[in-house]
Amino acid sequence: MPAAAVVHAGSISAGDSAWMLIATALVLMMTPALGLFYGGMVRAKSILNTFMMSISALGVVTLTWTLAGFSLAFSRSSNGFIGGLHFMLLRHIGLGAQPGTHIPQLLYFCFEAAFAVVTAALVSGALVERIRFPAFIAFIAAWSLLVYPVLAHWVWGGGWLAQHGTLDFAGGVPVEMGSGFSAFAAALAVGARRDYGRQALLPHNMVYVLLGAGLLWFGWFGFNAGSALGITHVTALAFTNTLLAPAATLVVWMVVEARFNGRPTAIGAATAIIVGCVGITPAAGFVSPPAAMLLGAIAALPSYAVIQWRPRTRLDDSLDVLGAHGLGGLTGILFIGLFAQHSWNGVADGALLGHPALLGWQALAALAAPAYAFGATFALLKLVGLVIPLRVESHGEPIGMDVLQHGEEAYNTGEGAILLREDVAVLSEDARSGTPEESLAARAG
Repeated sequence: MPAAAVVHAGSISAGDSAWMLIATALVLMMTPALGLFYGGMVRAKSILNTFMMSISALGVVTLTWTLAGFSLAFSRSSNGFIGGLHFMLLRHIGLGAQPGTHIPQLLYFCFEAAFAVVTAALVSGALVERIRFPAFIAFIAAWSLLVYPVLAHWVWGGGWLAQHGTLDFAGGVPVEMGSGFSAFAAALAVGARRDYGRQALLPHNMVYVLLGAGLLWFGWFGFNAGSALGITHVTALAFTNTLLAPAATLVVWMVVEARFNGRPTAIGAATAIIVGCVGITPAAGFVSPPAAMLLGAIAALPSYAVIQWRPRTRLDDSLDVLGAHGLGGLTGILFIGLFAQHSWNGVADGALLGHPALLGWQALAALAAPAYAFGATFALLKLVGLVIPLRVESHGEPIGMDVLQHGEEAYNTGEGAILLREDVAVLSEDARSGTPEESLAARAG
């Protein structure tokens, strides 16, 4: 629970509850919006599979969150690392007020469930166009029990970072750095796509990407302002900062692109919106509006640098989850340590206002969260791979993931299904003989 949202316990507030119902719906909408954003950035023959990885999280992670994820994140613990099973299967969760708020416990559970769902879906951006769908389902089920709840417990569930005063308003640690550095590990564990570095793997529909980014920004008002867990002055602050920071990132990103690439691009604008939303996520309720604009401007620079660098490596973080979410979240967490302002948040001042200890604990969070997310995710994928093959065969990738994994096509051209029927024998023969599959790749485009 964000520290700034703590109030005296009391009865249920109709106004607070109404706002939190809206905020929860806004956050839940972010998962299909993410599917649209991600889907536009892959090739046309894999859009359904990419979208399905987001949609499937709505089912899988909601159930794992209900089973034990919520309890592991928010039950008390003696070690400060992970919670217990006190709330397993919603035991002890009812219609009374969530401690420290004026909203029902069940509503708080639903709000946090929407966070867990979209975070798991974010990781899929590093795995598109090559991971088997059953392997992805197994992975996010395990990840939503063993990675996300741990990081959430550290900062919101009374864990060791919270005990030492680390501030994270809406998810810099569990959501942004958690997804970004998990995606980094996932890209390494699963490996690059067959055509990565050999041909341009271009977005097939930039309108989807821009629309998805716009809908994500819209949902982020519920994500950040909803993290006040009611209607207070902090709600208004987080809402305002969620408007200002991405706007600043967008402007700076377009200027930087024009300076180095000659013109601003649509994909750059969409990415900038996401980076700005990510950067302000941990700081939304802790910094002033002018500081939020500064944060948005600063966040553009490390993310832009990493996103420009990544294609020159063998790291096939396909949709730049590390650059946008990992680096953006890290920037926001550190920014709190410098620019937090008690007169706005009622909680703490940062180093620039005379409290350098806060910066130290923010820096520790910026080290510990990426380390745990990376290590745990890499290990989980290797374990899943011992039971289920992680990726499709390389000679099947040219057909596209939609037909291979779902037997469907987004645009009903029939080409994928024809390829699959015609080339089953070819694929089988190639797999046995080890001969090249250039003819299949050429026919599949």
